[in-house]
Amino acid sequence: MSVQVDPAAAPSVAPVSLAAVVLGHGNVLVIDPCTTQVQAGVLRSEQPPHWHTSGDDSSIHLFAAAETCLHASELKPSQINAYVFCDGPGSQLGIRTASMALRTWQALRAAPAPVFAYRSLRVAALAHARIIAGPFAVVADARRDSWHAVRVAADGAATDVLRISREELSTWTEPLFTPAGFRAWAQPPRPAATCVYDCASMFSALSDEPLLFPVTEPEPWLSAPITYKSWTGERHRATSA
Repeated sequence: MSVQVDPAAAPSVAPVSLAAVVLGHGNVLVIDPCTTQVQAGVLRSEQPPHWHTSGDDSSIHLFAAAETCLHASELKPSQINAYVFCDGPGSQLGIRTASMALRTWQALRAAPAPVFAYRSLRVAALAHARIIAGPFAVVADARRDSWHAVRVAADGAATDVLRISREELSTWTEPLFTPAGFRAWAQPPRPAATCVYDCASMFSALSDEPLLFPVTEPEPWLSAPITYKSWTGERHRATSA
């Protein structure tokens, strides 16, 4: 099967759960900008979480969502002891904005706070597996005639995030789902239903699942290296009559 798996999809460090991060660090800020609406949450040990979903302009609503959660939790930004964010797949503009925000917040702190990342499709797939039994696949348009996908087996086990061609996806026989709110530029080769992508409900169901891994430099996850086509310009010269 012609499947591409980026090495970063399976980090060498052991993943940890959101519950473990909250237990170990106390006040945790979660930001997820991968859909058409920014989601944020503040989680604290032995306290109810505060989640907020904002608008689709990440340059504005990412900060507004974080501020809303901090205000509801009666916390200052300096009291956040760890950050959790979705590094992909999803809106590249949103994820780049989140990465920039995290780097800025880190620079403003007296000492950096730990940062943990997770992959959107894997969270969505495992959360959906709590609702229906596999096999099924959760997919999202990766552009360039390819797709990101996570396959869930009958026993509920999920793959890492795969990047496959449209032709390969067309050979899969299991039901397909796309997360709600994901932008798409193409339709899958056969009809796909929609699965929930709501951080509050997903992480409530998956709080003990080891889905997070530490990152030193927050940045978007790329399933394939960025390539550029070279172009050599030539000055236009009129042909002689």
